Amino acid sequence: MSDPTVDPTLRSFLEIPDGSPFPIQNLPYGVFRRTATEPPRVGVAIGDEVLDCAALEARRLFDGPNLAGKRIFDRPSLNPLMALGRDAWREARARISRLLSRDEPLLRDDATLRGAALIPRAEVELLLPVEIGDYTDFYSSREHATNVGTMFRGPDNALMPNWLHVPVAYHGRSSSVVLSGVDVRRPMGQTKRDDEPGPRFGPSRRLDIELEMGFFVGPGNRLGEPIPVGEAEKAIFGMVLVNDWSARDIQKWEYVPLGPFLAKNFATSISPWVVTLDALEPFRCAGPEQDPEPLPYLRSEGERTFDIELEVSLQTEKMAKPQRIIRSNFRHLYWNMAQQLAHHSITGCNMRPGDLLASGTISGPSKESRGSLLELSWAGKEPIELPGGETRTFLENGDRITMTGWCRKGGRAIGFGEVTTRILPELG
Repeated sequence: MSDPTVDPTLRSFLEIPDGSPFPIQNLPYGVFRRTATEPPRVGVAIGDEVLDCAALEARRLFDGPNLAGKRIFDRPSLNPLMALGRDAWREARARISRLLSRDEPLLRDDATLRGAALIPRAEVELLLPVEIGDYTDFYSSREHATNVGTMFRGPDNALMPNWLHVPVAYHGRSSSVVLSGVDVRRPMGQTKRDDEPGPRFGPSRRLDIELEMGFFVGPGNRLGEPIPVGEAEKAIFGMVLVNDWSARDIQKWEYVPLGPFLAKNFATSISPWVVTLDALEPFRCAGPEQDPEPLPYLRSEGERTFDIELEVSLQTEKMAKPQRIIRSNFRHLYWNMAQQLAHHSITGCNMRPGDLLASGTISGPSKESRGSLLELSWAGKEPIELPGGETRTFLENGDRITMTGWCRKGGRAIGFGEVTTRILPELG
């Protein structure tokens, strides 16, 4: 049975600007407030406005079996909604879609309710949408892993022996996940050049981006009970853009034998709007062929990924406007989200509502699709040329990075908004 919320002919009674990332077919969730003294609550982006779901909840307009009588939207995070599971998510989405549709008079014709529930997006402060308990970062792009391995081990040993068998990941730091618009300060740490006898302490000089996407876990699982790969998508609430910052010079010195630590814990930036898997359903596609075949607990049949176009732009302090430096696609990832979640929980690790799992750098087959400056500049040997004669190998203070994501198909398009961050100088 087709989902009416993604019907391309569906129209809202609101005027949606051409090219908006948030048509009625999208309906991404976020958390907002209008003033610093106002309590945060859950909203949905629609065109240039935010629909205040708490205002609808106060009017008892969520009256279905999974939401009636529950206080879900008058909350400072999406966690209570995520904990309810897929039936409740779909019930909420269907109700919101109906209320915003052109043919439904309940909200359209009630001026008082519209005044309370619809707020210009420019007039609200967006907040971190989720209370993130745990954060895991995967390493799931074959092209990225091959590029990095080639730089440091040569083409014959680019992929480690386990890479084609196991979705490699590390546990990140949830406390430093920040929202788009929060500036990131250049980290300090130990680094060691190859020609130096010992390490030095100071600011990272190889500060890098990582073009990623992340997903939030919904109900999760009990300790000791893995999530089967075939059931994993039912536990995924939605997706955001992720820039997982990386201090490459700090990482090079510290990563043996246990992997990333200070090079990754200073900041991870995410976009404010969480796009649900139901909104992404029309954009499903097959991922790369997996050879050798994964072990049975990781075998994933059918179209298990999404065609999401991704771009990164860079603007230095001297540039009048941003310059696109990367164009990639989420579908390039070798390991899909269901496999990542199934692998993460196969030990019985208990996933909880609000846990964030990121994809790892998303690179593709072309140079323009390389998802990090490390790859674009080939470890600093091939500077990126920018307007006005500037070049970059890694980021400098004052540089501004913006990532965007879109799904487009047959005239349909939905977006993820953006995650934008400026680099501040180190302290001291």
